[in-house]
Amino acid sequence: MNAMDQDPAADQGGQPPVYLVDDDSAVRDAIAFLLDSVSIECKTFASAAEFLEAYDSESGVLILDVRMPQMSGLELQDLLHERGIKDLSIIFISGHGDIPMAVEALKRGAVDFLPKPFRDQDLLDRVQTAMNECREGQREAADLKDIQRRIDSLTPRERQVMGMVADGKANKVVALDLEISQRTVEIHRTHVMEKMGVRNLAHLVRMLHQVDYF
Repeated sequence: MNAMDQDPAADQGGQPPVYLVDDDSAVRDAIAFLLDSVSIECKTFASAAEFLEAYDSESGVLILDVRMPQMSGLELQDLLHERGIKDLSIIFISGHGDIPMAVEALKRGAVDFLPKPFRDQDLLDRVQTAMNECREGQREAADLKDIQRRIDSLTPRERQVMGMVADGKANKVVALDLEISQRTVEIHRTHVMEKMGVRNLAHLVRMLHQVDYF
């Protein structure tokens, strides 16, 4: 394989990990060399069992052979789903792949399918696309975690006021419903906006929808 079609990335900071599971050592070595030539580190495994023993639930890209002894690539994909692992972007490769197999892999959540032999650039393009999607997923997960952290910083009363205000209730109505003064509602509302880091109600509502708060 040769990687002359792709320039090494200038900056690989924050690069999602790439895993390769294939029982053919020659294929493992060739793909690992190809990815290394464009500064993408690849962790290789000879079997699904070997991968499962080492994998620590980190998000990343998984290049996965379909046909392997003991446990096939599709069986590994199913097992990952059963364990609730959904943060791996799976690219299937197979020397025996056909359209029905490719469709089945994609239906189960794979992001792509490449029949062997494939062009170096085709694999590199798909890995790069999967890595970009993985980075975006990591950013979204970090955003959701930050929003939840902000919500957790609120007092029970502040969360109560926030939910009612986000539902569109005016301060006066909130005060009546909670049997507190309107001034107290305004103070709680100010604290909510400060702790949530928002400038207006629309921004607050968007953040709450992101974490399915309603």
